[in-house]
Amino acid sequence: MTHTIFQPWRLGRAELANRVVMAPMTRNRADVRGVLPASAVTYYEQRAGAGLIISEATQPSAAGQGYPGTPGIHDDAQQEVWAQVADAVHARGGRIFCQLMHTGRISHESLLPPGVPVVAPSAVRADLEVETLDGAKVPAPMPKELTVEEIRQTIEDFAAAARRAVDAGMDGVELHGANGYLLHQFLSPGTNRRTDAYGGTPGNRARFVVELVQAVAERIGADRVGLRISPGGQFNDMADKDNDDTYLALVEALQAVRPAYLHTLRRRSSRLHEQVRDLWPTTYIMNTGYLGSSELDDLEPILAGGQADLVSVGRLFIANPDLLERWRHDHPRAAWDEDTFYTGGDRGYIDYPAIGTHKEN
Repeated sequence: MTHTIFQPWRLGRAELANRVVMAPMTRNRADVRGVLPASAVTYYEQRAGAGLIISEATQPSAAGQGYPGTPGIHDDAQQEVWAQVADAVHARGGRIFCQLMHTGRISHESLLPPGVPVVAPSAVRADLEVETLDGAKVPAPMPKELTVEEIRQTIEDFAAAARRAVDAGMDGVELHGANGYLLHQFLSPGTNRRTDAYGGTPGNRARFVVELVQAVAERIGADRVGLRISPGGQFNDMADKDNDDTYLALVEALQAVRPAYLHTLRRRSSRLHEQVRDLWPTTYIMNTGYLGSSELDDLEPILAGGQADLVSVGRLFIANPDLLERWRHDHPRAAWDEDTFYTGGDRGYIDYPAIGTHKEN
């Protein structure tokens, strides 16, 4: 049987060896300066068999950090390690986009530069605990509502970070508009209660994300820009149900921009997914979600049936750096150790072994 999943795909200006995307996964290995360790080069190189790697969430500015140990790409030291990562992935024939994420209200002042507040579209506090610089869990702070000038500066921060990513040799960037972070906060009426041009209607709620995509596309080229969304998502105290009109307005506004891809987390109700798939003009990537199965037999029908052009896989790649070869030759998959997902250090990071590429008889 010939599987669609192993076929190549053209993504913007990048040729992908197969239809599998390694999903962005936070690993909390960076130092307090937001600089990744040398072992991150090995980590990504080991997984370069994916058609495309989307990196762990990376803050475009010091003001965008929301967790200890997450990397940045807003200064030279951070960019240098990302350049080493890109070179290592390319040397193995892989492709890599850098995911850019501003956490918005899901942050704490201890993670930000002195005097820089936690911000959001509106002053709506998340009903959950956030992590401090020293790892303590505390109630989320009340965020400061962004001014229009601050919105423009945030967009510029993203565009500058995207330029750094491409200058580091990465193939593009993904803008993180999912999972309750800043872009998602603008899209949702539960967190966006603005009455100016950035809130109040579906088109206005989509405006920040549209302007951000446009600005980044102008800086590095639309064919190097992806966007991730999670319509209906509830993670990080989001109330995004019955908000389909905002996502339809977003997709319609981006049709003329033609970014490289849209990366959607599928929810149980698929009607919006079908509408967005029909409207989106370029590559469409589907992720089956944290609770969805991501094995070959689950993903192949999605591609073969035309529901998506590419599929993204997360945790299986943590424990199986050679996941594509294991699927191709029907090798068993190794189990991941969730206790080491976010602990720092090399254990549970670069010590999952690959196995041979040929099935033993």
